[in-house]
Amino acid sequence: MRLSITPEQRLIAILRYLATGRSLQDLKFTTGISPQALGVIIPETCLAIIRKDYIRFPSNPEQWQDVTAQFHHQWDFPNCGGAINGKHIWIVPPPNSSSYYFNYKGFCSIVMLTVVSANYEFLYLDIGKNGRNSDGGVIM
Repeated sequence: MRLSITPEQRLIAILRYLATGRSLQDLKFTTGISPQALGVIIPETCLAIIRKDYIRFPSNPEQWQDVTAQFHHQWDFPNCGGAINGKHIWIVPPPNSSSYYFNYKGFCSIVMLTVVSANYEFLYLDIGKNGRNSDGGVIM
């Protein structure tokens, strides 16, 4: 019987997938995990991260003040409520989608937008807006 895929390997695979937007066929070479297994691991791991409350959006003014205090103390950047960035993740577009997912970089994608705290903790994560939107279009 073969060895199971460890949690560390799962996390590495999903981070590489989200960071690079590479296909599962391409990721099999850097992760050592088959594309079929990656197709199961990536959604499972995403759901586990969301269900375990690893991503906690501040829900009251005190929590927002904690986030701004961390940025001020750690990075000397006052009044910052989080660092925002977006990433275009390459996809094979659905049939008959025309240019709906075609982005300015010249390929079809969906946009992943994140907000992180001063300690690199995810505060907000949005995945799935069509690629023709820019980061600013996703945030609105």
